[in-house]
Amino acid sequence: MNVLLIGGGGREHALAWKMAQSSLLDTLYITPGNPGMVRHGRSAEVDLHDPRDLRRFLLDHRISIVVVGPEQPLVDGLHDRIAADPELEGRVTVIGPKRSAARLEGSKDFAKEFMFRHNIPTAAYRTFAKGELKAAQEHLRMIKPPFVIKADGLAGGKGVVITTDEKEARTVLKEMLEGGRFGEAGDCVVIEEFLDGIEVSAFLITDGHAFKMLPAAKDYKRIGDGDTGPNTGGMGAVSPVPFADREFMQKVHDRIAAPTIRGLQKEGIPYQGFLFMGLMNVDGEPYVIEYNVRLGDPEAQVVLPRLRSDLLDLFEGIATNTLSERHVDVDDRTAVAVVLASEGYPGPYKKGMLIEGADTVEEAQVFMAGVEQGPKGLVTDGGRVLAVTCMGKDIEHAITRTYRNVMRIAFNGRYCRTDIGHDLVRSPQQA
Repeated sequence: MNVLLIGGGGREHALAWKMAQSSLLDTLYITPGNPGMVRHGRSAEVDLHDPRDLRRFLLDHRISIVVVGPEQPLVDGLHDRIAADPELEGRVTVIGPKRSAARLEGSKDFAKEFMFRHNIPTAAYRTFAKGELKAAQEHLRMIKPPFVIKADGLAGGKGVVITTDEKEARTVLKEMLEGGRFGEAGDCVVIEEFLDGIEVSAFLITDGHAFKMLPAAKDYKRIGDGDTGPNTGGMGAVSPVPFADREFMQKVHDRIAAPTIRGLQKEGIPYQGFLFMGLMNVDGEPYVIEYNVRLGDPEAQVVLPRLRSDLLDLFEGIATNTLSERHVDVDDRTAVAVVLASEGYPGPYKKGMLIEGADTVEEAQVFMAGVEQGPKGLVTDGGRVLAVTCMGKDIEHAITRTYRNVMRIAFNGRYCRTDIGHDLVRSPQQA
């Protein structure tokens, strides 16, 4: 089969790497892609916003599967546009939900209402829109700190503020609802109860009826060691997660995954593709923090290496509504990914730094993200530049292997956290 992969980050590089291993694959086309992805497929120029150009490409290249990596095209209705084209009907399967289901990520208020309708465990909340600043600030007096304030819409992973300072919380609300912070994403805010626990990312893949659980992972959002500093898109990840044991994951399956898929069916919302469930483990009980309608990044860089199953076989199960008959086989080893970032990220940073040593790693995968082809080789072109992933028989071995390979890669201003996974080694039950 011929496949079109949409995206150009580390998550999409991991998807390209995994799909390229499939015996079902004829040709993988990638747009916009990045220099690290071209070894797994062909670069393609497609205007996703031009229905004619998209139709022409899909038909000319006999694309049967479109895999959408990032969330924005899904929230914008890319799946809907393909499904509504009579010339593409019955020819193309999109891995990623339509706009109606993408609201699970595109609107935190919609997601919270959905969870409450279907008795899916999550934190208590209230939503406030533009013009309701005074009511939102008054609400702070009714709840206990820390205060969790979330922009309703997509904000690139930076739309959440947690603070114990009521004055700061009031300022944040004013900046969102009246000051344009986060743009349209902050025109509506969700104020949530603070859940005291440990975060874990759970994933499933579904054809809208059956679903299969994928490996869970823990990611590290803050820029600094010891989870200090501002949030980022993710500085590393580990899978499996010691505290997300079989008992905990059975609760996730029964109380969250299954009710979510049933709820979508009950409300007549079609869903096919990946579903990311951002969870908080509170004394062994799972609560949903957020839904994402795609794989996580950098979680994909540890989840997909552990997936022994043929990913395109699972996608074919979605295309034919036979996912229930497919098998998910998972490697028991541990995967650790460490992100190498540009100095200054998540604030301002320089681009164009020559990357050296990426081809010298041993028993490791290098997943490119903010990378560009320069005249003398690969150069940096983003805040998060690349991720190094290694497997090990246990978490200690995986960490050692990963950091050994991290040290082989250099560029001016290179920054990475030095403690990815260390908390799980020190205290696997409480980390």
